[in-house]
Amino acid sequence: MINYPPNKLFLTKGVGVHRERLVAFEEALRHAGIAQFNIVRVSSILPPGCQIIPREEGQKLLKPGQILFTVLSRHETNENHRLIASSIGLSVPKDPAICGYLSEHESFGEDETVAGDYAEDLAASMLATIQGLDYDAGANWDETRKLWRISDKIVHSMNITQTAIGQGGLWTVTVAAAVLIHDYPEK
Repeated sequence: MINYPPNKLFLTKGVGVHRERLVAFEEALRHAGIAQFNIVRVSSILPPGCQIIPREEGQKLLKPGQILFTVLSRHETNENHRLIASSIGLSVPKDPAICGYLSEHESFGEDETVAGDYAEDLAASMLATIQGLDYDAGANWDETRKLWRISDKIVHSMNITQTAIGQGGLWTVTVAAAVLIHDYPEK
């Protein structure tokens, strides 16, 4: 078996609420559209040339029961009125021959914008540091063009973030995931 890197990726998110923690997690995966797979959590490298596709397109490439490699952010609470967030940040270099970076972030008390921005900052910072570049989040963000400038290299970033407010007596679980797909023809 030849180990090819994934060539496609889609982002998804979900929330689940139930009296049982495990069932709430299952419901969050269902809401995200990935409950029918065997999920394997992987670290945070976006393979060179990996194409980011819409969730609906990615789901058509999958078969129930298959092993699904994901960068997964999961958070949970059973506290009433507790705001939780799960976020995946993505940082993509302009040069498609270079690896990008994915980050996971979980938080209490952060809304979708704050948690998502933090996850993007984290992904851009990690991408810069693995390339040996200096990185300062405030100095490198180009607000008008919505992109990062890292050592004269343009980097696009994005995030997917799920927030929810806990309900007393029930488990609330949020998930955000980057699903990596090997869409290569069989030989």
